[in-house]
Amino acid sequence: MYEQKTKETDNSVIEFIDNVDNLKKREDAYKLLDIFTETTGYPAKMWGPSIIGFGSYHYRYESGHEGVAPLVGFSPRKAKISLYFATGDTEREVLLQNFGKHTSGKACVYINKIADIDVDVLKALIIQSARFLNEAYPN
Repeated sequence: MYEQKTKETDNSVIEFIDNVDNLKKREDAYKLLDIFTETTGYPAKMWGPSIIGFGSYHYRYESGHEGVAPLVGFSPRKAKISLYFATGDTEREVLLQNFGKHTSGKACVYINKIADIDVDVLKALIIQSARFLNEAYPN
C-alpha cells in the first residue's frame, strides 16, 4: 500500500529557515512566510523536511489514492525557491502571465527571488489556489 512521503511534522519552521545557507534566500523565505501567513490566515507548518505549508486538504483520486497535503506552500531550495499552488486550475495559468520572472513545472512554480515577481499576483495565486482546493475537495 502507498504511504505518503510528505506529511505534516512538528519541526520548527523558524529553525528550518534559520538554517538556509544563502542569506538572500533566507531573507526571502522570511518575507514569504509573512506573505503566505497573512494571505491564508493559517499558521506555517513543516511538511516533510523542506516544505513550509499553510492549511491542508484531504484528497481522494478516482484511482483510490488519497492523502493530505498543504493548500499552498513554499520551499527555499538551493537552486530556486519552489512555490506550491493547486494544479488543474486554469486561473493559475492566467495569473502566472503577470507574475514576473518564473518557470513552472507540473506542481511547482520556481522563482529566484521575490524581487523578480509581483507580490500582489503572488497573493492572488495563494488565494485562488486555496479557494480552488477547498471547492474541489470539501471537508
